[in-house]
Amino acid sequence: MPTISGFEQLYETNFLEYSSYVIKDRAIPEINDGLKPVQRRILHSLKEMDDGKYHKVANVVGNTMKYHPHGDASINGALVTLANKGYFIDRQGNFGNLMTGDPASAPRYIEARLTDLAREVLFKQELTVMAESYDGRNQEPVCFPAKVPVLLLQGADGIAVGMSTRILPHNFNELLKAQIAILKKQPFTILPDFPSGGIADIREYEEGNGRVRCRARIVQKDERRLLIRELPFGTTTDSLIQSVEQAAKQGKIKISSIEDYTSNKVEIEITFQRGAVAKKALPALYRFTDCEVSLSVNLITIREGLPAELTVPEVLHHNTMRLRENLKRELELELGKLEDRIHAMTLERIFIENRLYKKIEEVKESFEKVLKTVILSFRPFKEEIPRKVTSEDAERLVKIQIRRISRFDIDKHRKDMAETKKKITEAKRNLRQITVYTIETIQHFLDKYGKDHPRRTEISEFNVVSASQVDLPEIKVGYDKKVGYLGSAVKGDKSLSVNPHARILTIGRDGSYRALAVTDKTFVGKNLLYLGIHDPEQVFHLVYKEKKTGYSYAKKFKIEKFIAGRDYTPLPEGATIQFISWDKKTPVVEILYVKKPRLKVTSEEFSFAELAIKGTSARGNRISSKEVDKVKRLRDREEEDGGKSQMDLF
Repeated sequence: MPTISGFEQLYETNFLEYSSYVIKDRAIPEINDGLKPVQRRILHSLKEMDDGKYHKVANVVGNTMKYHPHGDASINGALVTLANKGYFIDRQGNFGNLMTGDPASAPRYIEARLTDLAREVLFKQELTVMAESYDGRNQEPVCFPAKVPVLLLQGADGIAVGMSTRILPHNFNELLKAQIAILKKQPFTILPDFPSGGIADIREYEEGNGRVRCRARIVQKDERRLLIRELPFGTTTDSLIQSVEQAAKQGKIKISSIEDYTSNKVEIEITFQRGAVAKKALPALYRFTDCEVSLSVNLITIREGLPAELTVPEVLHHNTMRLRENLKRELELELGKLEDRIHAMTLERIFIENRLYKKIEEVKESFEKVLKTVILSFRPFKEEIPRKVTSEDAERLVKIQIRRISRFDIDKHRKDMAETKKKITEAKRNLRQITVYTIETIQHFLDKYGKDHPRRTEISEFNVVSASQVDLPEIKVGYDKKVGYLGSAVKGDKSLSVNPHARILTIGRDGSYRALAVTDKTFVGKNLLYLGIHDPEQVFHLVYKEKKTGYSYAKKFKIEKFIAGRDYTPLPEGATIQFISWDKKTPVVEILYVKKPRLKVTSEEFSFAELAIKGTSARGNRISSKEVDKVKRLRDREEEDGGKSQMDLF
């Protein structure tokens, strides 16, 4: 039986294996072809089954189960998601609706096949590394030799053990043009492009990481109606409508109806209540509904068998260099096949023109003797033959039918030879100029498929809408001094008209203050010194007497940061307020000293203009070495009439 340490080792080993499996084989896509294993297996199955016709998705799922050991539901879900991205799977039937969130029909009712783009850019048998499937019965691709940057084209989401990835989709044309710029060593900029359209602010987008804020495209139909035409990425018409209805229930927006007319295009009509101006409600929609969302993104992918956090330019540069290398290997393979063809055609011409087949009629021994005779018969033509004649060449020649020999057309043969030599010359030229050839290949994809993929998302800058910017009807908040309650349901000595999202500042006679959200009823105490709407720019002027020393201090401060509902104090422990002012004018005060024998100066003037604004926790400046009895306001520095902002507000 394993010891405790043995169990720990077992758990650690199993957990690491599980984590590695989830990261590499389930959740995180591969940088080279941008696919997760289930997506790659689906596309491989479609290629196996490809005959140009549509296949029932149920059949595709069944074939994929030979390679994917996780059941039909996961395969079907991945196939529908991959098909809805619109690049590699041609759909027929109801595959759901990304805009409304409607699910796809059952796999027995819908059909799929590869697109022309998929056939052209994903598959090349000679360049594809194969491995055994999970049960060892079949071979599956480890990675496709993709000719387009699939990872950035489609985007990806995945949650693994201890890490997650969210890669935003980008525009087909812009990605390929950026690849050309890389090959030409020119600068480029690449930005996200969402299938749902909308407007994106990318100021916090750090080349594949950071954050992107997205907004719906909203147009005004008339004074009371707005139309939502495009959605923020990651939302649906259902989720957006629910967020609008929730905001309306909470009183954040005033609507009379919301209707969804979405079919092929998004169209959500919001009608506002009578007297409301639709245009003024836009900030509330952006602030309180899914008409604006924030997307946190991080680009993590599998590179050389390990997860790596990269940037968009790094991924694009990697894909571009890999494309150039794959094209070079394709050209080398093609050149080899063309040279084999030239060799075979030359042997065939000599074999037929010079009637070398007659020599094998005299050979009565073994088949090996026949092959040897054919090889020896080519010795006089050594200068015409590109390379050494092998047994495989001889075996192929003796299998030529008499009918084909009798119909041999030397003119057609020479024409075929000329065309093949031309292709060889072209392949060698492309190999010498592999970068130019790569650019030409990318341009071919742009010319052929680019028109099908226009940019959908507008890139713009917009600021986050704060609560104070939202034009909401004000709420009347009352304060009842007798019972000490404050709120919209309270009637009492004082009332304020406030924005529902404003904060109400209260200061007690002991100096403690709180910033409160608007509620129906909150207990704030009976001895308030100040009650008003919080303004971070408001300056307070304070004189307090320290308990320990008996000295008086003066300070100016602003209340800028706080946690709503928490008690704070600008005074040291045990100190008492001798003067406080909160209006916009800088006061001049009279300091009255405690009367003592031989005290000649019993009062002095002090102006708060001499002080700098400090934090609420600052001690302030000592105003005198004498003991202060009282502090009275004389006048304001700017005016001589004085102002109302004394401690006796209530």
